[in-house]
Amino acid sequence: MQIASQRSGPNAPYFRPRTLAEALDLLADTKGRVLAGGTDFYPQLGDRPVTFPVIDITGIADLRGVTVSETHIRVGACVTWSEIVASDLPEACRALQLAAREVGARQIQNAGTVAGNLCNASPAADGVPPLLALNAEVEMTAPEGISRIPLSDFIVGYRKTCLPPGALVTAVVIPRDIAGPSSFLKLGARTSLVISIAMVAAIVETDAQNTITQARIAVGACSAVAQRLFAAEAALRGQSFAPGFSRAVLADHLAELTPIDDLRATSTYRQEAALILVRRTLEACLAERHDA
Repeated sequence: MQIASQRSGPNAPYFRPRTLAEALDLLADTKGRVLAGGTDFYPQLGDRPVTFPVIDITGIADLRGVTVSETHIRVGACVTWSEIVASDLPEACRALQLAAREVGARQIQNAGTVAGNLCNASPAADGVPPLLALNAEVEMTAPEGISRIPLSDFIVGYRKTCLPPGALVTAVVIPRDIAGPSSFLKLGARTSLVISIAMVAAIVETDAQNTITQARIAVGACSAVAQRLFAAEAALRGQSFAPGFSRAVLADHLAELTPIDDLRATSTYRQEAALILVRRTLEACLAERHDA
């Protein structure tokens, strides 16, 4: 196999394959770690040198691009957050684009990738709640073939995924099974460049009578893994999509959240803030409808 780019540093080899097949072969042969945007990869090393093979997948053209069809939206694994912001997406994806603007500074958005955000599996990953609300699936490619798994099953714990050894995330696939305004709000110690205390993504679909037929709400940074609020979603169905509708969501509907105490907030504060943020995000969906 011819490797398009290979360099050896003082500690470990660096590979930059040009095709998916090359990347899979390298992964099998070297057991190296995959590098995409590197915005989490390098900070996690701290001041430690790289002592293992690195497989940089950013040169693989098949992992680029956002494709929109009538049935789904396919986001290549190496699509950056800046590319998400610039893409022409339906209004249900507005929450995803708002979250993309919150992923660090512009430099981070230009480098950080959607798949990298998912594989890092941080409880405070900005991209996870909107993708959960969109019922996104993770496409994985291994030597044995291609498979898809719901994002809700892909992230299994704090910085843990079910990505099998030898497989790569090659895309995020979003089914177009909900149509309506969406929004994303994030609470932190300051207004930008901050790790979340809590964050919420929501999508609301209505019928011709402006009655809510479907609502989706996902909360991040309040559990080891971001959570859908299915009880809250059920409470909203049948409500009129009008100012104040978000009051149908009650504190009991957030019982599945398991926030922790840390440097940013106490668990009690997070739980109380999450309810307020859920209601504000839902009302922001209504504002998006009026602004459209």
